[in-house]
Amino acid sequence: MKPLRLVLLAFALLLIKKESKAQAFNNLPVTTQKPPLHGKHWMAITGKPLAATAGAMTFTKGGNAIDAACAMLAATCTMWDVLSWGGETQALIYNPKTKKVIAINAHGVAPTGATPEFYKSKGMKYPPQYGPLAAVTPGTPGGLMTMLAEYGTMSLKEVLAPAMQMAAGYPIEAQTANSIEKGKDMIKQWPYSKKVFLPHLGANREAPDAGEIFVQKDLLETLKKLVNAEQQALAKGKNRKDAIYAAYDVFYKGEIAKEFSRGCREQGGLITEQDLANWKVKIEEPMMTTYKGIEVYKLQQWTQGPAMLQALNILENFDLKSMGYNSTRYIHTLYQAMNLAFADRDFYYGDPAFGPEEPMKGLLSKEYAKERSKQINPEMNDPKAGPGDPYPFEGKANPYQDMLKKWGSASLLDPKNNATLDTKFEADFTAGTTSIEATDEEGWVVSVTPSGGWVPACIAGNTGIGMSQRMQAFVLDPKENPFNVVEPGKRPRVTLTPSLALKDGKPFLSFAKQAGDEQDQLLLQFFLNMVEFNMTVQEACEAPSFKTFQMYSSFGDHERINGGLTLNEAMPDWTRKDLGRMGYKINYQDRTSGPINAIYFDWEHGSFWGGSSNHGEDYGIGW
Repeated sequence: MKPLRLVLLAFALLLIKKESKAQAFNNLPVTTQKPPLHGKHWMAITGKPLAATAGAMTFTKGGNAIDAACAMLAATCTMWDVLSWGGETQALIYNPKTKKVIAINAHGVAPTGATPEFYKSKGMKYPPQYGPLAAVTPGTPGGLMTMLAEYGTMSLKEVLAPAMQMAAGYPIEAQTANSIEKGKDMIKQWPYSKKVFLPHLGANREAPDAGEIFVQKDLLETLKKLVNAEQQALAKGKNRKDAIYAAYDVFYKGEIAKEFSRGCREQGGLITEQDLANWKVKIEEPMMTTYKGIEVYKLQQWTQGPAMLQALNILENFDLKSMGYNSTRYIHTLYQAMNLAFADRDFYYGDPAFGPEEPMKGLLSKEYAKERSKQINPEMNDPKAGPGDPYPFEGKANPYQDMLKKWGSASLLDPKNNATLDTKFEADFTAGTTSIEATDEEGWVVSVTPSGGWVPACIAGNTGIGMSQRMQAFVLDPKENPFNVVEPGKRPRVTLTPSLALKDGKPFLSFAKQAGDEQDQLLLQFFLNMVEFNMTVQEACEAPSFKTFQMYSSFGDHERINGGLTLNEAMPDWTRKDLGRMGYKINYQDRTSGPINAIYFDWEHGSFWGGSSNHGEDYGIGW
């Protein structure tokens, strides 16, 4: 049977599944490339096999889900490629003791001197994609130590042990080694990066070979300093929590901060010791909406996460199941709903710690979503879909009417609105990141989307730590987004978006993915795959998705493609033709799913189901 027929048969089988009191997929044969994971004690899933092993090792030593997630985070940071220790970490945690979802904001901030005037004086339309001037303050070390101190059970020494073993030398995987080789010309601009990443300078291949033992002496010394600070505090009678925070202070206020700042500024960056000392992790209330009685949680508007909540609110006004999975009507309806939600993201989202105040109450209201749903033309794509006006839905007048008129009247022929879908555009659109999912039999659940400092990264002095590239998510002109203009101490609006869903007051799904502006597009489709079409968690991870490029990219030149749509190449001809007639500029790929990692909670049987993408290096272990 030909691949296309196999795909269509799989689609048909998915459509005829029926629900029982438990999800009916429990006894169906496995049809996915990867089998679903099963466990009843714990589960650890992330984007790197060795990092998943670090999580499993932590569980077997008696750690809880937070301990395991922190061990996986430390390991993935040590493996580079899609993030490093100098990046940012954001998480959602379900606390079984309080039965509440907690949000962790460990996102870095713009440093002293980072102003629109500064970047414009250098001839830039946006902060740069790479290098010292692209860096916000590092958030991942603080995020890891805060989660561990507040919700974990183990010492920092125990949790960092796998990462420290890896920093002493581990067999580097092909994906990271090849990323280094691809980025070596940029890496050579930065002396500390060159020292770490290019062990074979002058050879035809200057990066490590796949499987070569990759040693990071400077990073190992930095991690040792953190552990030593903790152990010294314990020796002085400090409790576990306070000892971890002693290590936190060494990173942000001690010798590590001093060297990080020196190394950054030596290479032309802006981060000062005071910037590091002033930075703090925030423990926040998450954003939430309901979809057919399921509570879906996201981080606040300093991420793009609420855009998925907005899209769900819009889509609740349609009968998606009757349309059929990935039918023309289904794809078109989701595409239009996502465009409306992401247009709001592009104009209204930003750091809530800085003015002006974002109209989140209006944006997340069901009434606003109902009005937005009426804007969807069932027959044609709307290339001019722009931000709505949520202010009346919170009893206010919109102070940005003039800006919105100009935003909506922008020429569709402007290069920024009419980019070409090439390799660079899509790479910028989907830059960096990984995801971490963990749960345990006590009931803790954690979903993490760490990122920043990916290869090619500029390493800050002798710390061994790559600096973030997140400044590029800011804008310099308030006409683009008055809430996300760069300012010292401010967090840029990022794409990073872990997800948790509760059903009947209990965990239902924990899910996240990498890939920049794609994240909430594919997470939305994953969620609907399970809720509307009753797929197993692994089927939902592997199911072909589609992608819109009509929102502005959060990276590079912040371009978009009006009507840009990527479909799986197995999509039938009639769907392709119908969508083409509806005004879409269609691109085809053999890989349109993932990389999603997820855990489904099977309360009827007291077990966990785990899923991870069949593309890339995503990997999970359960017990």
